[in-house]
Order: sequence, then C-alpha cells, then structure tokens
Amino acid sequence: MSQIDSLIKIVEDKKNILPEHKRYARVITVASGKGGVGKTNISVNLAIAYSQLGKKVLLMDADLGLANVNILLGIIPKYTIYDVIKGTRSIHEVIIPYKENIFLVPGASGFYQLAELREDQKKMLVENLSELDDFDVIIIDAGAGISDNVLRFVAASEEVIVVTTPEPTAITDAYGIIKAITAHDLHNTLKLVVNIVSDVMQAKKVYQKLAKVCHQFLGVMVENLGFIYEDQAVRKAVSLQKPLVLSFPDSKATQSIEHIVLRLEKMDHLVSEKKGFKKFLKKLFSLYVDE
Repeated sequence: MSQIDSLIKIVEDKKNILPEHKRYARVITVASGKGGVGKTNISVNLAIAYSQLGKKVLLMDADLGLANVNILLGIIPKYTIYDVIKGTRSIHEVIIPYKENIFLVPGASGFYQLAELREDQKKMLVENLSELDDFDVIIIDAGAGISDNVLRFVAASEEVIVVTTPEPTAITDAYGIIKAITAHDLHNTLKLVVNIVSDVMQAKKVYQKLAKVCHQFLGVMVENLGFIYEDQAVRKAVSLQKPLVLSFPDSKATQSIEHIVLRLEKMDHLVSEKKGFKKFLKKLFSLYVDE
C-alpha cells in the first residue's frame, strides 16, 4: 500500500468511526523563528497534500511582511483579506479556488490593523469569517520571527508547526519563537519540522537538540512531526510557480511532505466546537462572545 493510499484509508476510517460528530475546521498555523527556512513552501505543499486526500482545505496567507503564497501558486489576487477587514468585500468574494478541494485567502498588510479594530468591527469579521468553519483543514502561513502579529496568530491556533533547518542560526531562532510562545503562556500543541536535511540522522540530531533545551529551560515538550529532505525539485517547483507535490510527485521532498501529513492524520484531530475556526477567530481578535 502506497503512502497516499495509507493516508486515504486513515481519513476514511475516521469518517466511519465518528459519523455522528459535527466536524469543525482543524486550524494549523505554520511559523518559524527566521525567514528563509521554507515555511511558506511547506504550508503550501501541506495544503496540497491534504487536498489530495479529499479534504476541503483553506490556505490562508498571514505572512504580513512577505505575503507570497500566491506567488508560489502562480496566482494574482484581485482582492485580499484586507478588503474583508475594510468591509468592502465578503470572505467568499476574496477566496480563490486553486485546485479541487483547495482554496486560498491572499494575505495583505491590512492584518496589521487587527488590534485597532472597534468591537463592532471585530464581531462583524468573526461572523463573516466563521463561515469558513465548513473546511476540514485550515492552514495558516504566519510570518517569520516573533513579532506581535505572528504571536497573535500563534496564540489563536490550537496547533502550531515550527519550521527550522539544521543551520545553527535557524535552530537558535526556532528556540527563540518557542521561548516567546512559552513566555506568553500560550497553551498550544507545538510540533517541529526540520527542513532541508541530508539524511535521517541529521534531522534526528536537530530535533533532539532543540527538544532537550526546550524541555530543560522552558519546561515545554515539542513533538517531532518529521523532516523534509534537501531536494533540487523544491527549487525547480518554485521557479515553475507550481507546488512541489503537484510538479514533482515522486521526489524525496514530496514523500517527506506526505509523511508529515500521515503523522498529522494519525494524531487525534476530531475538532470540537470549543476549537474550530470560530474559536480561532475569537482568540485572534481577542473577542470572547457566545462562550
């Protein structure tokens, strides 16, 4: 049985086991301590891999400094999330269908204004965006670093994937964002992906090193979600403006992405009403109503 077949079987088995439960969107935020570690590429390809399982996936670009998910997908957006914030467009006018089962919400600098919104504007946005809870998975590509805006998205998400590479500076910065999350007492599930590795042992050493210092000095456990091989196919896919998983489905890096999705699907992901995208939005906007 292939890796994709295994993934599909897991998805179908969970549907059969828990048909009576209403499912809310599983919200996963992808972040990194520094730029240049492949965070956005991973976000895009995780979304594609999930969509290939028949999941309805929303990819939201929340990287305020470099909103470039649309560039990797070869899309020129007519509207962005900022148009929703301004109230000039509904979320359904902003969402861009990409492929079957996958949709994009383009990013914009307007997210900087979230903290400045009035209470009535926040409520309007929550109600508008809450319609997205019918997605199975929402992957949010957050910015790099530990700015207030990045931490806002991290704080609102139940699951956070921290991306790093074997470079010492990247490992240090990954520890930095984990430390910031811990310092703000954000009770997220933290998972680590080590990108651009030469072999399994290198990835294992990076995870063990980071997990050890996080446990020792921060008292936090970081889950090992997996790694992605260094692969020339990644650069070629970026040049083509076509996601790796679609352009090079048999590459080592694609297999790594599929393995990460397999790990995610093996974890408990039945999202209750206390989670989901509406809960995420309320936390994002610091708005706690109808609890």
